Formats: sequence, structure tokens, C-alpha cells
Amino acid sequence: MSVGYVLINVEPGSEFSVFDTASNLPFVVDSNLLFGDHDLILKIEAANMGEIARLVVDSIRSIKGVLNTKTLACAEL
Repeated sequence: MSVGYVLINVEPGSEFSVFDTASNLPFVVDSNLLFGDHDLILKIEAANMGEIARLVVDSIRSIKGVLNTKTLACAEL
């Protein structure tokens, strides 16, 4: 199982709607609203890092109000 964190910036005023939509995605295991450079952070799990990349592009970036994302891949030691 691979784990990644996704930092998300959203359009002003869409924080709660993006948070609600993203939090309900089946691969999201934790989510939080943030103050600072990013608006949300998601912890996601998938079979491998390629699947995480696909989920970010296909499912998270397509949410209405998402401006950009930054994916942080956890080390698999």
C-alpha cells in the first residue's frame, strides 16, 4: 500500500465545497482544512504511486474549485 499527501489550493469561497467533495472520495483516509499557503490537505492510499498519481489527476484535480495540487509521496522503505 502506498501513501501520499495532497496539498490543495482552491478558489476563494470554495474551501468547504471542495473539502466535502474530496473528503468523501473512497481513497481519502484523512482530510483537513488548513491556514497558510495551502487550503486543504488529503491523506490518500492506493496500491502504488502510479495509482496515486492517477487518482490525483482524474479525481482530485477535476473537483470544481480546485486551482492546483502538490502531491507528497511517502517513502517506502
